[in-house]
Amino acid sequence: MLSSVRPALITLLLELGGIAVVAQEWPEFRGPDGQGTSSAPAVPLTWSKTDNILWRTPVPGLGWSSPVVGGGRIFLTTGVADAEGAPSLRVVALDLASGRALWNVEVFAPSEAGRASMHKKNSPASPTPVLRDGRLYVHFGHFGTACLDLDGKILWRNNRLRYEPEHGNGGSPIIVGDLLVFSADARTDPALVALDRRTGEVAWRAPRDLEVRQKFSFATPLLIEVAGRPQIVCPASGAVIAHDPADGREIWRVRYGGGYSLIPRPVFAHGLLFIGTGYNRADLLAIRVDGATGDLTDTHVAWRTTKGAPLTPSTVVVGDELYAVSDMGVATCFDARTGTVHWQEKLEAGYSASPLAAAGRVYFQSESGVGTVVAAEKTFRRLAQNTLGERTLASLAVVDGTLLLRSESALYRIGRTSGGGGR
Repeated sequence: MLSSVRPALITLLLELGGIAVVAQEWPEFRGPDGQGTSSAPAVPLTWSKTDNILWRTPVPGLGWSSPVVGGGRIFLTTGVADAEGAPSLRVVALDLASGRALWNVEVFAPSEAGRASMHKKNSPASPTPVLRDGRLYVHFGHFGTACLDLDGKILWRNNRLRYEPEHGNGGSPIIVGDLLVFSADARTDPALVALDRRTGEVAWRAPRDLEVRQKFSFATPLLIEVAGRPQIVCPASGAVIAHDPADGREIWRVRYGGGYSLIPRPVFAHGLLFIGTGYNRADLLAIRVDGATGDLTDTHVAWRTTKGAPLTPSTVVVGDELYAVSDMGVATCFDARTGTVHWQEKLEAGYSASPLAAAGRVYFQSESGVGTVVAAEKTFRRLAQNTLGERTLASLAVVDGTLLLRSESALYRIGRTSGGGGR
C-alpha cells in the first residue's frame, strides 16, 4: 500500500502554494494551503448581524469545526446530545448559494460515542473535515473517523482507535497521498496516526517518544517539502517532530521543554516553521528547516519569544511579516525572519479562531463574536470592527469572494448585499 504514497505526495507537493482547487473550494482547516491565506482579490470588510449577511442557517447541536467547501456545497460536523448527554456525531451539508440544508447524516450514534468530559471551549465536533477527490473525511478524535461521499453515504468508519483524551477532541486531519493523518496525543501513549484513506485501516502509528509530564496535545499536522523531500510536521507535548510520510519514521525534532496542550497549526514560510508551544507559558518559535536530521534543538531555532505568543490561534504569514493574536487578544506583527516586533495592539479579549489573511488584510475573529480587520502592513491600521453578537470559536473560510463564519448556533455567509454598506 505504502508504495503508492510517494508518487501521490510528489503530485500533491507540486500543487502546494497553489493547490489545484477551483475558486469555490475551501477543502480543509485553514484553506487550500492549510495556512490561513486566501488568494481572493476581494472579500467583505464590514458586516454585522443584519448587514452584508447573504444568509444565516441554524446548525443543530454543538461543534467548532470550521466549514469546508467543494462542489457548491458546505460541510460541517456537529454533535447533537441525546437525553443522557451523549452526542450523536453528525455531518451536515448545506447549499452554498442559498444556505439550504441538503442532508444531515449520523456517523456515530450516542451509544457508540458515549459521554465524555470536555473543556468549556471544546465540543464533540471540533476537528475540521477534509475534502479530496469527491470524498469527505470526518474526524471526531477518540470517538472515530469516517469517509463519506458528497451525498452523505458513509463509505467507511473506524472507531477502533480508542484512547483516553484530555478535554475532548482536538486537531484536524490532513491528507497526504493515500493517507489520512492526525494526532492522537492523549493522556497516555500519544502518537501520530495515518489511516489508509481508501479503507480506514491503520497504515502506520508513530509514538511520541518524549519525556514530558503532560502528554496530551491537539495540534493539526502540516505537510511541507524540504530539499525535495516531503515531511509531515506535527507539534506534540515537549517537541515538534517531522515524520516521513511513507512510514511515519522521525526525520528531525526540536524540543521546547514543558509545553503541552498544543493547539496552533504550524505555518511554513521563508524556510522557517512557526509554531506555538502551549501551556503553561506560551512561546512562539521560528525553526529553520533546511534538510538536517536528528535533534535540532540547539542549532535550528532562529528566534523565540513569549511576547504576544498564542496558546490557541495559529499564526499567518503575509509577505515578510508574521501575524499572531494571543488568547487574551493581543495582536502582533513580527518580522518573520528575525522576530522583530513591528507593532503590537490590544484587540477584544478572548481568541480561539485562527487569523485569516486575504486581500491585503488580516481578519481576527474573537470568541465574543467581534471581527477585527487590520491592514497587512508594518504599521498598525484597524480597518473595521464587526460585531456579530454570537459566540464564535471556529476559523473563517473564504469562498467565491465571501466569508463563511460559524457561530455557536448557525453558519453565516457574509458578502456585499444590495444596499449594504460593506466592502
